Amino acid sequence: MTKSNEMRAFAQEIFGAGVAAADPFNAVTQALQARPPEPGAPIIAVGKAAMRMVEAALAFGSEPSATVVVTNPENARQMAGVEVFAASHPVPDAVGVEAAEAVEDILQAADAGTEVLCLISGGGSALLPAPADGLDLQDKISVNELLLGSGAEIDLMNAVRQQLSRLKGGGMLRAAAPARVRALILSDVVGDDLRAIASGPTVAPLTDASGACAILSDLGLWDRVPERVRAHLQSQRETDRPLPEAENILVGSNALSVAAMAKQAGGQAIVHEEPLVGDVGDAAARIAAVTTPGVHLFGGETTVVLTGSGKGGRNQELALRVAMALQGQTGWVFLQGGSDGRDGPTDAAGGIVDGGTVDRIRAAGGDPEALLANNDAYAALTLAGDLLMTGGTGTNVADLGVLIRT
Repeated sequence: MTKSNEMRAFAQEIFGAGVAAADPFNAVTQALQARPPEPGAPIIAVGKAAMRMVEAALAFGSEPSATVVVTNPENARQMAGVEVFAASHPVPDAVGVEAAEAVEDILQAADAGTEVLCLISGGGSALLPAPADGLDLQDKISVNELLLGSGAEIDLMNAVRQQLSRLKGGGMLRAAAPARVRALILSDVVGDDLRAIASGPTVAPLTDASGACAILSDLGLWDRVPERVRAHLQSQRETDRPLPEAENILVGSNALSVAAMAKQAGGQAIVHEEPLVGDVGDAAARIAAVTTPGVHLFGGETTVVLTGSGKGGRNQELALRVAMALQGQTGWVFLQGGSDGRDGPTDAAGGIVDGGTVDRIRAAGGDPEALLANNDAYAALTLAGDLLMTGGTGTNVADLGVLIRT
C-alpha cells in the first residue's frame, strides 16, 4: 500500500468515527433511559435518522397507539406496526405531503392526557411538506429549488420554509395542543439552533412572515417565487397566540462527531473550532491555506451558488476545489463528506482527494475547470476515482472534513 493510500484509508477511518458518534439509536436510548416513552403514547419520527431513532424508542416496549416514520428512500425500510413514508429529499414530493397529513392526524387525535414523542433529525424540512393554506406542493418545490440554488445558508432557507408550512416553526405543537410534546432532536445545524433543525417543528419560528419577505428580497428571489407565495407572505398578520410549550432535548450534534474524530486521530488531531460555513469557495481557500503537519478536522456546512447544470453537492464541490488549489503538491489527503452518506441529489457522500486528483481527471479526458464551472463535481470526481461512497448512514449531523498533512 502506498503512503497516499494509507493516508486515504486513515481519513476514511476518522470520518467513520465521526459518523458512528452520531448513531441515532444510541443517542435516543441514552435520552430515554431516565424517562421511557409513556405507555400508549404515539411516536412521530421525521428526518434522515428517523428509522434508527424510532427503533430505539420502540425497544422500550411502550406499545404506542400509533407510530409514523418519515425518512428518505435510502434509509427507509418496513417495520411491523409502523407506518413508514419514503419521501423525497432535498426537493419535496407528494409522498411527503401524504406523510404530513398522517402526522397531523396523529397530533390532532392526541388529548390533554397524552405525551406525543417526536424524534426529529436533519432533512425533516423537505421530507415533511405541509403547504400553508392557499399554497400547494409545486409552490413549495419552486421556492425550495430557488433557495437551494441561491447559496443561502440553512437557517435562512428554513426561516422562509417555516412561513410556508402548517407544521414547521412550531406547527407540530399547535396541531398537538392540548397534548404535551417531548422532542428528541439530532442536530444537523452548526451551532445547534433548534429552530433551524428540520425547520423547527417543535420550537418557535426563526422569523415572521415579514422577515421571510426580507430574506427573499435580500437573496434576489422575491420576484422569482410564485405569485401565490408572495401573496401568502404579504397577507400574514402577527398574532398573540402563544406557542404551546414542549420539552426539546438535543441528543446529538456535529460538534460531538468532530470530537469523536479527534479521538480516532489520536495525538495528530488538530480540531478547527471555527466551522466551515458560507461559500464553498471561501471554505476551500481556507483549507488549502493550512500547511501545518497533522490531522486537521472540520465540521460545518457550506453553501454553493449554482451557475451551471451539472451534478454534485456541496461536499463534492469543496473536495474538488481543494484538489484544484493544491494540485501537484504531495503529502496531503483531504476528505469531505456528509454525515448522512448523501451529498446533494447524488449517491455519493462527498469526495476524497489528493495531489494527483486533477491529473487523474485530465488523464480520463475531463477538464476540471470546465466541470467545476458547470457545478459538475460528481463527474469530475468520478473520472478521478475520488468519490466518497458510504451509502446511507442512517444519521445526519451536517458535514465532516479531514485534511491530513505530512
